[in-house]
Amino acid sequence: MTSRRHFLAAGTAAMLTATRGRAAKTSTSFPYPEFESRITKRDFRDITKDVLPTPAMMVDLDLFEQNVKKLADHAKTTGINLRPHVKVHKSVDVGKRQIALGAVGLTTATIAESELMSDAGLKGVLWTKQPASRNNLVRTIALTKRDPTFMFVADDPLVLDMVEQAAAEARVKCRIAVAVYAGMVRQGIANGKPAVELAQRIASSKNMKFEGYMAYSGAASHTSGWEARRKKSAEDLSGLQETLDMSRKAGLPFNIVSGGSTGTYDMDKANGLTELECGSYIFMDTSYLAIGGKSDPSTYTDFPAALTVLTTVDSKQHPNVATIDYGNKAMARPTDKVKDMDWLEVVNQGAEYGGLKWKNGEKEVKLGDRVEIYCTKLDMSTAVYDRYYVARGNQIVDVWPIMGRGGAQQR
Repeated sequence: MTSRRHFLAAGTAAMLTATRGRAAKTSTSFPYPEFESRITKRDFRDITKDVLPTPAMMVDLDLFEQNVKKLADHAKTTGINLRPHVKVHKSVDVGKRQIALGAVGLTTATIAESELMSDAGLKGVLWTKQPASRNNLVRTIALTKRDPTFMFVADDPLVLDMVEQAAAEARVKCRIAVAVYAGMVRQGIANGKPAVELAQRIASSKNMKFEGYMAYSGAASHTSGWEARRKKSAEDLSGLQETLDMSRKAGLPFNIVSGGSTGTYDMDKANGLTELECGSYIFMDTSYLAIGGKSDPSTYTDFPAALTVLTTVDSKQHPNVATIDYGNKAMARPTDKVKDMDWLEVVNQGAEYGGLKWKNGEKEVKLGDRVEIYCTKLDMSTAVYDRYYVARGNQIVDVWPIMGRGGAQQR
């Protein structure tokens, strides 16, 4: 009995020692209390994908840089300017990289995005909406005063009345492009005479400067098939040609004709555009990859997918399904795709829960596995995250803040 008690006691002590050792190793393998301060200091030693909180938005730096350079080179080669849209990334760090490679400015969807980019020193911002509310009007005039390179669009003479009065009081001159109809029933004055008359109204004002036109054919951007997309874009922008011709005949010069998208970047110069507002090309998502390209009708391969959502398998109690921490709040969708694991299917399970499903006899995922997922709609997904973790392989090499979502100042 004595020897048996000694044996059990020794075994228990060994187990406790081993457990303590594992616990100690686990708790000290990465200094989690220092995580945020390390990010702030840009000290990325030992910060790899496996230590990140999930769900986390990941950027493959090599692919991202490849995409940014490809479109920049295309713009230079074809003689069209690039004014990329920031609504996809909402990141000053990304905007700086786009400008550094030759973009003439940036395109924004909100006055808050415009303020963020301009106040960070990025010039040539074009806001693609008009200041129809008092809040937006006041902020538009203030931003114009701080940054004379800032531009916005208008499609209604009532807005011009408000802008002219506010600009006169503030003693600023607003730079405005006329937004014209381009196939989407959401904004844009009718082409031809209405558009040119609105442009002439701007050009004749002491407090406004006419910059040109914006014609965004959003419906064409996601048309499947390159040839069908080309035809759709030409159709949507056909009215623009009338406006441009009439503007020339009226002796009304224009500096920009802005529009275009990732899906139509290689066809819209022929439709009269002088600059492209592409946004998704930097990251790509499953909805864009599915539209097909000129060289591959089934998949759009011009720009590889550079963004994923990193998630963790945190429960596995049912056959052929694993629960992950990428749920509805994180913008999980059944049309998402799992990176390098096409045998897995993404399913929705709830606010904080998502799922991965597979068929009998196929590979499985294990509890604790890290899985990367390509999201369906970049604009919506990036808007619910706070930062991009930028990686080369498994190593985090940078962190780029995403424009915050809290408070009126972010709208």
